[in-house]
Amino acid sequence: MPEQRDDGLLEQAVRYVKERHWEVLPGAWIEFDAAGAALCSCAAADCGAPGVHPLRPGWGSDATGSETQARRLWTREPRASVLLPTGRTFDVLEVSEGAGCLALARMERMGASLGPVAGTPLGRMLFFVMPGGAAKVPGKLRQLGWAPASLDLTVRGEGDFVAAPPSRLATDGTVRGRVHWIRRPTPVNRWLPDPAELLAPLAYACAQED
Repeated sequence: MPEQRDDGLLEQAVRYVKERHWEVLPGAWIEFDAAGAALCSCAAADCGAPGVHPLRPGWGSDATGSETQARRLWTREPRASVLLPTGRTFDVLEVSEGAGCLALARMERMGASLGPVAGTPLGRMLFFVMPGGAAKVPGKLRQLGWAPASLDLTVRGEGDFVAAPPSRLATDGTVRGRVHWIRRPTPVNRWLPDPAELLAPLAYACAQED
C-alpha cells in the first residue's frame, strides 16, 4: 500500500492564512485500498473530485482565516486537502493548460499585472484575480466579441472553491499529482489584477484551442 503522508499540508494552510490573509478550508483526502488503488476519503464510489472537495455540503462556515484554527484543523486531520474559497479575497479564472500557457506567455511579454497562477495535474490553470467580478465576466466577454459558452473558461467566484498546492488529485484509482504554483504568491503579486484585464488574452488563447 502506498505511504500516506501529510505532505506539509498543515504548514501550507497556515502560510496561506498568515502571509496572504486567505481563508482556508480542509477538504477530503486520498486514501488507498488493499490493492493500492487511490480512493477518496468520502468513500463515495461515484466521487467526482477524489481528494479535493469539501467534507460536507454546507461548507461555507467551515472556512477559517485564523492561523490558530487552521493549525487545529490540520492537526486533527493532517491529510486533508487545502481548499481556498473563492469570491472572498479573490476569484479565479480557470482555463485549460494549453490555453493558460499561451495566454501567460503573451501577458508576460506585454508586461501585464498578474497575480498568482496555479496548475493542476488534470491539465487546468488557475489565474487568481480580484474578487467580485465573476458575475460580470460573461458580459465582458460578449463586449470583446466572444460567446461565453463557446470558450473553455470557467469563473470561480462566490460559493465556489479551488484546490491549493500541495493538494493531490486522483482519477480512476490513480494519483495524478499535485496542484502546484506556476507563479507563486509573493509580496510583489499581493495586489490582484481586475479579471477584465486578463479576459482578452485568456479568451483569445481559449479560442485557439477549438
